[in-house]
Amino acid sequence: MKRLETALRAVFGDDIKPDGHREPVTFTVPVAMFAEAARTLKESYAFLCAEWTTDDTNSGRGYGIYACFRHSSEYLIVKSELSADSPEFPSLVKHFVPAYRFERQVRSLMGVTPVGHPDDRPWIKFEDWPQDAWPLRKSFDASTRMARHDGEYAWLRAGGEGVYEIPVGPVHAGIIEPGHFRFQAVGETIVNLEERLGYVHKGIEKRFEAMAWETAVRLAGRVSGDTTVAHSLAYCMALESMTHCHVPERAQWLRALFLERERIANHLGDIGAICNDAAFAFMLYQCSRLKEAMLATNHRLFGHRFMMDKVIPGGVTVDIDLTAKIEILSELDFLDRDFHRLVRIYEESSSLEDRVRGTGILTSELARELCTVGVVARASGLNVDCRVHNPFPPYDSIGVDSPVLVAGDVHARVWVRVVEIRASMSIMRSILAKIPVGPIAVECGAVLPDTTGFAAVEGWRGEIIYWLQAGQRGQINRCMVRDPSSVNWLALEQAIKGNIVPDFPICNKSFNQSYSGHDL
Repeated sequence: MKRLETALRAVFGDDIKPDGHREPVTFTVPVAMFAEAARTLKESYAFLCAEWTTDDTNSGRGYGIYACFRHSSEYLIVKSELSADSPEFPSLVKHFVPAYRFERQVRSLMGVTPVGHPDDRPWIKFEDWPQDAWPLRKSFDASTRMARHDGEYAWLRAGGEGVYEIPVGPVHAGIIEPGHFRFQAVGETIVNLEERLGYVHKGIEKRFEAMAWETAVRLAGRVSGDTTVAHSLAYCMALESMTHCHVPERAQWLRALFLERERIANHLGDIGAICNDAAFAFMLYQCSRLKEAMLATNHRLFGHRFMMDKVIPGGVTVDIDLTAKIEILSELDFLDRDFHRLVRIYEESSSLEDRVRGTGILTSELARELCTVGVVARASGLNVDCRVHNPFPPYDSIGVDSPVLVAGDVHARVWVRVVEIRASMSIMRSILAKIPVGPIAVECGAVLPDTTGFAAVEGWRGEIIYWLQAGQRGQINRCMVRDPSSVNWLALEQAIKGNIVPDFPICNKSFNQSYSGHDL
């Protein structure tokens, strides 16, 4: 029996029951025990991955509150059923910090109340929306134009002699999406940062409920456009777990090839942008040149620069032939050579080193408390990577060199990206050398009513989670999406404290979280 499951059974015994034999195991507990179950899992060193709600009022079951936990390769879901008349549950905030925003979002979008939560301000849903509008409830008509409500967001304040505020955003220079950052500072030293997100809220989770299973993958691929492969893959794997679809082996290897190409291209862009924010524009231009070469190859070989809509339920839509293999291998040789030179330049720039070392430190203790994932977590000493702990073919056979550093500063987050680029190039070479022959897609099959599916995929930012629920007619009843940014944005607020204001751009870029992936 697995660690988390054992811990729950030891404390609750017959008071909990698993929902069938699905993976991950889902335990239903009385709502009064919801927080106690979380406390038990925290004592077993679990991370809180996600917290979400369902509206099952049409079937007479009221609402559901779910929390997903992880320890190493084990995922476990705790569920409680809530009354339709009084949808309340005990908050998990005092046990898990990420619940702070998960639960504010639950309250804002579903109207379910986390009792004991310290902050009742809206999250994602803006203060000028009507107070009684709950967008994720089945009774909410997404086509209705809402009347505007006059509201004002209550920012946190820091007082004291010499403390002043600096508002940044929500509109920024360049083409990045909007997000507001409110600093309190003394002189140039930042004493507090509060983020305000939700400006690109698109109603994606609501939109899923009106789509067919086969076509909803296109929406998944647009949750965060720079992560289209990983999001599409997570959706497909969750759906395939519901239908027991056996994806052809060649398709799985092609999926991994696309995933690693997406990882390299984005890491190149990030390294260049971090250096640019330290006034080292040369690296931006050179890394952008390499990234553009990869995107151009994607377009030639796969028909889209970002490989959008190439991963589908049951497989993929494009294959590679011998000519494509030769072109990719040639590209990898070119990338390897030029990237090695750029890394040498990065290492030998003393002025750049002065900006990135010791800046924006996220300690290992904080990284764990905040349940961070991906590059941010691995730069702060946490060994978390779905390709290592929950591998699908070919990762289970060719292995992954997943770097873990402990410094937790901007340089560590850059260096994790450097090592991952090199590891991804090695993975791609192994895929091209060993990819099996065979079909690239099969029919996914029909979804049975009242079933659920789950998947966790290591995108280039980190772990992406999808949880799908079918309704009584086999339709999409709920699609919960958790982008890495949902937990890592919290970490940025903590890492910047004690740094000077001019270092925020470089620290922010070293995290480089997604507004779109967060503002669902």
